[in-house]
Amino acid sequence: MSLFTRSRQPLDTAESGEETEDSPTRKPPSESSPTGRFARFRLFDWRSRYPRTAHGVTVGTTVLAGALLLFALLVPNRLERLGPEVFFRLPAEGILLAGLLLAVPPRSRRLLAVASGALLGLLTVLKFVDMGFYSVLARPFDLVLDWILLDDAAEFVRESFGRTGQVLAVIGVIVLFVAVLVLMTLAMVRVTNLMVGHRHIAARTTLVLGTAWITCMTLAIQVGGVPLATKGNAEFVGNRVEQVRAGLKDGRIFEKQAAVDAFAKTPPEQLLTGLRGKDVLFTFIESYGRVAIDDPAMAPQIDKVLKEGTSSLKAAGFESRSAWLRSPVTGAGSWLAHSTFLSGLWIKNQQRYRSLTTSDRATLNSYFRKTGAWRTVGIVPGVRRAWPEGRFFALDHIYDSEHLGYHGPYFSWTPVPDQFSLEAFQRLEHGKKDRDPIMAEIILASSHNPWSPIARMVDWNDLGDGSVFHGIKKEGTDPKEVWQDPERVRTEYRRAIEYSLHSLTEWVERYGTDDTVLVFLGDHQPVPTVTAGSTSRDVPVTIVARDPKVLDRIADWRWTDGLKPAENAPTWGMDRFRDRFMTAYGPQGD
Repeated sequence: MSLFTRSRQPLDTAESGEETEDSPTRKPPSESSPTGRFARFRLFDWRSRYPRTAHGVTVGTTVLAGALLLFALLVPNRLERLGPEVFFRLPAEGILLAGLLLAVPPRSRRLLAVASGALLGLLTVLKFVDMGFYSVLARPFDLVLDWILLDDAAEFVRESFGRTGQVLAVIGVIVLFVAVLVLMTLAMVRVTNLMVGHRHIAARTTLVLGTAWITCMTLAIQVGGVPLATKGNAEFVGNRVEQVRAGLKDGRIFEKQAAVDAFAKTPPEQLLTGLRGKDVLFTFIESYGRVAIDDPAMAPQIDKVLKEGTSSLKAAGFESRSAWLRSPVTGAGSWLAHSTFLSGLWIKNQQRYRSLTTSDRATLNSYFRKTGAWRTVGIVPGVRRAWPEGRFFALDHIYDSEHLGYHGPYFSWTPVPDQFSLEAFQRLEHGKKDRDPIMAEIILASSHNPWSPIARMVDWNDLGDGSVFHGIKKEGTDPKEVWQDPERVRTEYRRAIEYSLHSLTEWVERYGTDDTVLVFLGDHQPVPTVTAGSTSRDVPVTIVARDPKVLDRIADWRWTDGLKPAENAPTWGMDRFRDRFMTAYGPQGD
């Protein structure tokens, strides 16, 4: 044995390329020789030089891989459910996958590990996307219908941070997506190799965990109110499959619904006879939702504004009636709500919106124009680029943010303050002499997210070209600071709604006539940060008129007197308003 060891020493030394005291006369190998190249390579073989460090790195990497897989299996798809307790559960999918990986042949095992790692990465990315959608729209991402919204998100980033910011954001999202897929796949392969290398221990552990899962599921054992046994990923995938099926069927369902129009064959002279000679203004207040009226933190201030508005309008000779409409969206998607209200169809997604705006479906706007008794106009300050869908809404003239004569500053997302938009409508259309009656679609955007900074009311005579708002913006809040505190967000939201309501009611007092009929409503509830968990999609709707005959026609609607709808006031789907309105103000309503 001693002789064998001694005879091996020169060979080992030669292979390592190192000189020893036993071989003082050995020449170092040249770098061009194979032995020299191998020696240089060994300089970088840190694992053999630092075995303890290498072992620690190996163990640490394996632990991180396991933690990453466990995170992917247990992470929920909603931020409000993300807590430490959700990571102390037994995932059925992980246990079943471990058993399957141990049972299949080696070649199939490698393919299965790669495929399952990539799939788990995709599910993780989808959960992250869901978190964003729930935070804004209070619903998950639709795999069939929501891809167009990613385009809108990129455009929003461009408008907020410029073209460079948009490019960097898109690159960052792509890199993050690829990184999640690659890391999850590598993690799955590493953990699979560990299980195969310790097959007996892994098999026993899988069996124990499977038994524990069945026991916990049967006995409904919970930790911190969260079930210890979960099959969340299976349910998540199942829900997505059903969502895809529903999305694929939705186009056919919508086509049948859109083909039904109770007024399609009504002669023009029999349309909207009860409003002939009136200026009819359909006004949307961005994000004016039920939360503004019902939430205890906002109700006192909003209630005061609505009561004062009711009183001041009554003093000017106007009466009002209010109720609730249920919007198809919440948090965002104003155009879907607007088209629902105007078309009488439930426009709940972008696919339906595109189908609608490329069809010949009649809207409230087009029925007013069909009569030939009204000029139809749109005040749309939120439109800052080409809006081809505008033709569908049958507006004779559209005033976007570039055509209102505004030379003041943007207030965050809002291009034009509401008070200026209404004054521009007066100057450009409503205040003209010897004109035809007007049907106007007016969008008040000052209450659009992020509600910081907010414009404030100024004397109507001082509005000018809007330059007066430069100083007002400097006095406002910084959205980056506001959005660090949910309570400040809610406060700024409430202030924005107050500003929009003041702008509208003061305009009616100042410029309203015996022929003014105002219909104003919210388009959707604000984001979940403001609604604080409310699932309601209700928005207020109000009709204001000086002519008592206008409100007499809707007496059987049983709406609440004033600008504030009662808690138990009627609630309709927003898609039902068009036909009820046209019935009330047609020959049937006489």
